[in-house]
Amino acid sequence: MKFVPFMKVLFAAFLSLLMMISPGGFPRVPHAKDFELVWSDEFDGDSVDETKWEGHYCNNTEAVIRRGSYWHTDMATVEDGKLHIRTAYYPEGYNGNGKPGWYTCALHTNGRYRQQYGYFEVRCILPKGSGLWAAFWMLCGGMGNVGNGGTDGAEIDIFEAPFYTARHNRKVSSNIHYDGYGEDLRSTNVCEPYLLLNDPYEEFNTYGLEWNEDGYIFYVNGVETGRSNFGGASQVPEYMILSVEVGGADAVPGESWSGSILTTDDMPTDFIIDYVRAYQYKN
Repeated sequence: MKFVPFMKVLFAAFLSLLMMISPGGFPRVPHAKDFELVWSDEFDGDSVDETKWEGHYCNNTEAVIRRGSYWHTDMATVEDGKLHIRTAYYPEGYNGNGKPGWYTCALHTNGRYRQQYGYFEVRCILPKGSGLWAAFWMLCGGMGNVGNGGTDGAEIDIFEAPFYTARHNRKVSSNIHYDGYGEDLRSTNVCEPYLLLNDPYEEFNTYGLEWNEDGYIFYVNGVETGRSNFGGASQVPEYMILSVEVGGADAVPGESWSGSILTTDDMPTDFIIDYVRAYQYKN
């Protein structure tokens, strides 16, 4: 009865060994000869490039409630060639706006760039802190349509990182959702790959998605970690999202899948992104 769990651990260790062949600093694009780079942000400037990114349901003029925190685009800055999405507590609200609480941010390329099929990758260090999670994901308006599976749009979570309170696991989660966010929502967890040989909260790693008409293939550091065609692969252009979320509701932190409630001992903490890149199939 203990054979199967042992084999899972052994397989996870094997994947981690493979990842060391292509560590986070030297990513390997899967079968690179088939792809060409068509869009990227290397964050070489001194501020967020507004021709490539805008706030995901938030802006720089007001704080918008998102689960257990507020989102405000001022929490995203560019420093030393890296994008930093900060999570911090403001007892009097951000800039004294009278809304005390946790503040963080999400950015997307909607209205700036969308793509159908290809390979998408981020290189990043995950933010430290219980009760929050960073993510790199894709979305489109068709995700809200019901009745056609995921072919007219899906939420594709290239990675989510809600496991800080069990950080010894050093794993992330890749998921697919379609048919809206109501009672018709359909979801699956594709994989939860382990990064046993490094610490994603301290070291850079790459997280990637290969997407074509047949389905989705997920990668960590260039190594395949899972694949799925759940609901049928999305057949429409989608945009990319970088986000940090705090578990809870109404801007009050609470218990969630990301573990215990956020505390000031964890703050401030940064989601650090070295680059985001999108490749298209050459043929």
